[in-house]
Amino acid sequence: MFTVHHLNNSRSQRILWLLEELELPYDLRRYERDAVTNLAPSELASVHPLGKSPVLEHEGRRIVESGAIVEYLCARHGRHMLPRVGSDEAITHLELMHFAEGSAMTPILLALYTRRLGEAAAPLGPRIEQQLSSHFAYMEQMLRPSGHFVLDDISAVDVMMSFPAEIAIAQGRGKVYPGLSAFVEMIHARPAWLRALDRGGAYSFA
Repeated sequence: MFTVHHLNNSRSQRILWLLEELELPYDLRRYERDAVTNLAPSELASVHPLGKSPVLEHEGRRIVESGAIVEYLCARHGRHMLPRVGSDEAITHLELMHFAEGSAMTPILLALYTRRLGEAAAPLGPRIEQQLSSHFAYMEQMLRPSGHFVLDDISAVDVMMSFPAEIAIAQGRGKVYPGLSAFVEMIHARPAWLRALDRGGAYSFA
């Protein structure tokens, strides 16, 4: 049995989705953000030293970082969601697995944090916007004709890329990036994603 420490409106939503795709049973421990600060509750610090989610528990081991959790679950139970070892797709898989939490999240988080500064952050605005646009455009370019990122069906990379894609659409960029818009619509219509939404509770990017 798996246990997921899940924070509302966070990147842990995609871990619930993956578990549902793989039809793996799991126990859900839910945590709620502070309504004013939007910060995670202090209880999460007893689970993860950084007080972050997701955290997966399995066989006495706690696993942190979304990418690591996705790789762990797919290696054990979702080989069909990984490209063939040694293939060109495997290289793209490796690149995008890191991109999703590295390159893509940097401007997204900068935009989130600087927005709280108001006019004080105005000088940074154009540069952050340029970076957001370039990263979302890259994601749009990387979509295959099938609408997926690496394979022509749901893959581990689709799970990882779902969150930055949802952010792009939540920011009102769907008309600029129709491929990302279609990707988000597609994954949100999947029965497994809907089951994860039901388990995880209200999600601002649904």
